[in-house]
Amino acid sequence: MSPSHALPSAPVPFWRQTYVQVLFAIALGALLGHWWPDAAASMKPLGDAFIKLVKMVIAPVIFLTVVTGIAGMPHLNAVGRVVLKAMVYFVVFSTLALVVGLIVANVVKPGAGLNIPLSSLSSAEVAGYASKAHDMSLTGFLMDIIPDTVLGAFTSGNILQVLLVAVLFGISLTLAGERARPVVDFFEALTAPVFRLVHLLMKAAPIGAFGAIAFTIGRYGVGSLSNLFLLVGTFYATSLLFVIVVLGTVARLTGFSIFRLLRYLKAELLLVLGTSSSEAALPSLMEKMERAGCDKSVVGLVVPTGYSFNLDGTNIYMTLAALFIAQATNTPLTLGEQIALLLVAMVSSKGAAGVTGAGFVTLAATLSVVPSLPVAGMALILGVDRFMSECRSLTNFIGNAVATVVVARWEGALDRKALDAALAPRGVDNDGHPLHVTQGETP
Repeated sequence: MSPSHALPSAPVPFWRQTYVQVLFAIALGALLGHWWPDAAASMKPLGDAFIKLVKMVIAPVIFLTVVTGIAGMPHLNAVGRVVLKAMVYFVVFSTLALVVGLIVANVVKPGAGLNIPLSSLSSAEVAGYASKAHDMSLTGFLMDIIPDTVLGAFTSGNILQVLLVAVLFGISLTLAGERARPVVDFFEALTAPVFRLVHLLMKAAPIGAFGAIAFTIGRYGVGSLSNLFLLVGTFYATSLLFVIVVLGTVARLTGFSIFRLLRYLKAELLLVLGTSSSEAALPSLMEKMERAGCDKSVVGLVVPTGYSFNLDGTNIYMTLAALFIAQATNTPLTLGEQIALLLVAMVSSKGAAGVTGAGFVTLAATLSVVPSLPVAGMALILGVDRFMSECRSLTNFIGNAVATVVVARWEGALDRKALDAALAPRGVDNDGHPLHVTQGETP
């Protein structure tokens, strides 16, 4: 598959691209907020409505992603070893990404100084979550993960209940074998319209961004934009640091260069950048990982599973954005509460597929489970969330490419000659020795 085939052949006119529309909406909202603050403040329902639309699709998106991902693993007993190794990798590096986001947020403090009162966001909603915080014990939290009924998980508003049902149901489908194939086919078919629904809802992002930015500037002044841009810049810098330092170190210990891997996957990275969705490049990534010497069975298990369980960019974003909201609203979070946030994010991030807006969906799920953080505070970052979506998707994509090579090596299922041939620029291997490139695609 050549890079030219991976890119869209008929580019969408710039004025129809969501990215451009959101950028225009932000500028328009900022101007309205600066020159007509009273009118701009009344635009708040537009941002609130978009947040409600996003929360509406949380349960079906994560349920279908997790169930189809687990059910797609044939011969569960035979592949248990590969899955276990992959899951260990996912847990370690997903947690590390969350910790990195948490540390950077505490050091940089991008939301400090906004001083936004909770009452101006949604006093009733915040009060409701605050009351739950006082009643929540560790035992109560764990018990609350178990729904009263299977269907009750989808109506309770508790995303952890949806995750529990999805994991158990996915395992059950796998153990049932061919008898469950019609059910698996149905869920896979249902995934397409649900994801289309997400894309459809994301078309309202410019309207929601306009309302959110107009309200923020109209109520708190144009100076608040500096904090938002600080948040975006901090997120991009943190993600770049994670890719180069953390994933780069892992790649070097595994025996390849992270920069050569990025060069090898440049067409897919451009596709992810253009669509803000790592899912768009999933088939091509699997093909190129096989071409780079990773065994087909390892690729088939690690890549799709990683799309649900190994979301480095989304994890960095979640802790960074959550603490930004806490800082902006002057919501004090103790070390214990921040650790609780991290633990909740570890669970709620699982199953967030590479769909446009999935990071925002997962953040809503995380804030819903951590009652001390106001969900309504998401309106503060709605206007710039679209600009962080690309970075989330790219970091997730790169993290899963690295994970595939690492797990393949752990399993003894990595062809080093094929890897060197695929990644080597101009026929030079990872140690600088000449190579005759007989397979793989010259980047």
